[in-house]
Amino acid sequence: MKRITLIGMLLVVFFNLDLQAQEKVAITKAEVLNKVSEHNTSIKISEEDFNQAKADYRQSNAIFLPNITASHTAIATTNPLMAFGSKLNQEILTQNDFSPALLNDPSQIENYATKFEIQQPLINVDGMFKRKAAKSKMEAMALKTERTQEYLAFEVEKAYMQLQLAYKAVDVLEKALEAANANKTLADNSLKQGYLQRADVLNVEVRVTEVQNQLQAAKSNVQNASNYLSFLMNDESYVVYTPTDSLTVSTYTMTDKSISENRSDIKAMQLASNAYEAMNKADKMAFLPRLNAFGSYELYDDQIFQADANGYLFGAQLSWDIFQGSKRFGKAQKSKSEFEKSKLEYKQYVSQSNLELNKAKRAFVDAENKLKLTALALEQSEESLRIRTNRFKEGLEKTSDLLIAETQYSQKQLEYYQTIFEYNYAQAYLQFLTKE
Repeated sequence: MKRITLIGMLLVVFFNLDLQAQEKVAITKAEVLNKVSEHNTSIKISEEDFNQAKADYRQSNAIFLPNITASHTAIATTNPLMAFGSKLNQEILTQNDFSPALLNDPSQIENYATKFEIQQPLINVDGMFKRKAAKSKMEAMALKTERTQEYLAFEVEKAYMQLQLAYKAVDVLEKALEAANANKTLADNSLKQGYLQRADVLNVEVRVTEVQNQLQAAKSNVQNASNYLSFLMNDESYVVYTPTDSLTVSTYTMTDKSISENRSDIKAMQLASNAYEAMNKADKMAFLPRLNAFGSYELYDDQIFQADANGYLFGAQLSWDIFQGSKRFGKAQKSKSEFEKSKLEYKQYVSQSNLELNKAKRAFVDAENKLKLTALALEQSEESLRIRTNRFKEGLEKTSDLLIAETQYSQKQLEYYQTIFEYNYAQAYLQFLTKE
């Protein structure tokens, strides 16, 4: 048993040396929040989603702005029609060009044409609704980014409290190890004096080993909590962080707040539904005709980049795709189904959020009651340990009873700090759910 205890002590020593070898950095919750808002990958991904939606919306400007193109074309031809037309465009036709022999068998002619074209949409009803849908989607993505930031702020709150809890557990178990070692010293002395049996001393040594194992696990939790903070901050150094303040009970008064329709994620769902509605209207408006204006200005010559002849053309076109098989009807039916589905998803999401809020309120009340009970149990176990320790020193208490009291006291300490974490977490979650 002494060998087992020695091995356990060596493991703890090695683990402590490894932990001390790592860089420890003190950090405040405000610093974590700032680094998360600047470097977190989820926020950056959400921002890129918004940029994509913004780009889609900018593309919809095409229903207002003209489409302008310029081109320069060079040809050489002996085709009778093309040769005659090219001379006509170049304004170089002569009387001889109307000779049947030249018309039927012209010599090669070169033609260089510079052309500027403009197309201006005038009436495009379905495009207007598509633009409206793109705008709703862009606004929804902006709100999604906002909710992502709110969620990560809540996650930072939780992760920072986990780090505080991990350090509290280390403190409790280090004190428990000191007490266990002190009891072991007393037990060894009592064994030498013949007051205790070897079995009692072995029980004390088992307790020391148990606490050492728990302490090692607690220090691993410190590293785990630190690594998670590094992940949230997108910091690949993975140092061991130490919180600048300890875990304490936060004050909070629960109100009758309900889920707000102005909450960013719920509002984003509503805007997404609006986008589906606009797309359905766009598919319906696709049955209407479109009116577009057009024009062109052309320059011709038989030399490259010259312009001895020119001409222009402008007009308007009313186009109407009367029937495209059943494609358009099917598309309208699909967009209507997507719109109806989005309304159901919105309703379900709000209902689920209200369900989550009710659960969170009950969890807060339970945590509040549990906090009072664990605080009372901690006081009682501390007093019980004090009495049994004094009696053990006087030889009036069994070793097993002392070990039970000592174990119970460390457990109640850990339970108390765990309950503080649950209580503070319940507060933070309620604030996250009721945020407007």
